[in-house]
Order: sequence, then C-alpha cells, then structure tokens
Amino acid sequence: MANRKISWDIGALKEFEQGIDYIAGSSVQNAEKVRQEIVNRIEQLLDNPERHAPDKFKINNDGNYRAFELHRYRISYFVAINEIRILQIRHTGREPKSY
Repeated sequence: MANRKISWDIGALKEFEQGIDYIAGSSVQNAEKVRQEIVNRIEQLLDNPERHAPDKFKINNDGNYRAFELHRYRISYFVAINEIRILQIRHTGREPKSY
C-alpha cells in the first residue's frame, strides 16, 4: 500500500537504542553498521510486509504479526492496512518473549 507508514512502539525503540549503545561500547563503527542495516530492512517492509514468516512467539497470531532476525536481533512487527508497527527488538541471546 502506497501510503503505509512505519511506526515504533516506545519499548521497541528503547530496546533498539540500548542494543546499539551496547555494541558502540566495543565499536562505534559496528554499531552504526548494525543500526543502518536493521533500519534499512525495516524500511523494506513498506514494499512487501509479508516477506517474513508469521511470528511464532505471538499468541493467537492471525498472520499479521511477523518477525525476522538480523545481526542476532529479532524484530517483531504488526502489519495493518495503513501501518507497519515495530513491536519488539530483542537480542537472540535473550530468552524469547511471547506476547
């Protein structure tokens, strides 16, 4: 849909920024690379939001909740008519969180 937008839940944005800050503690260059690649992949959802599999950790998922992994981060999102909402970004080394 041409006028679909991306929005972020505040918790997902906070978790993303904390992860990037953690990586930056070792390498600012790597942190920026990870940030840009994740943001780019999220922006690609505008063209094809169904490109990733339904989120197996979403309880009673009707197929509109989807997820993908990149750089050991798992990004969960919801596909609506006018919006793609980023719901969670969790490091894959952490215990999965059902929602």
